[in-house]
Amino acid sequence: MEAHDDAIIERLRHQIRSGNIRVSHHAHQEMVEDGFTLDEVLYAIASGQVIENYPQHRRGACCLISGSTQAGRPVHVVCTTTHPILIIITVYEPKPPKWLTPTQRGQHL
Repeated sequence: MEAHDDAIIERLRHQIRSGNIRVSHHAHQEMVEDGFTLDEVLYAIASGQVIENYPQHRRGACCLISGSTQAGRPVHVVCTTTHPILIIITVYEPKPPKWLTPTQRGQHL
């Protein structure tokens, strides 16, 4: 993980500790469909790693975090990185064919 990515994770941890969190409607729907709780998602963010950055995202700078729940279930979270409030944009379990592993993309179809 690069120093910039470490700083992003530390900022997100601070936002989580401060309770400065908003979950988008889309992310909430995905969490329900995939069976993730907010606590599991926040744990994955705080203990995960940035695997992709999206500086030009329509919601502002964002990143894709690969993490896991306390039980070890893999989870991906797309969230903002520069807003005063942590906005969780989407949440999903990385699965083939899109993902070979939680951090390695599969073949594009």
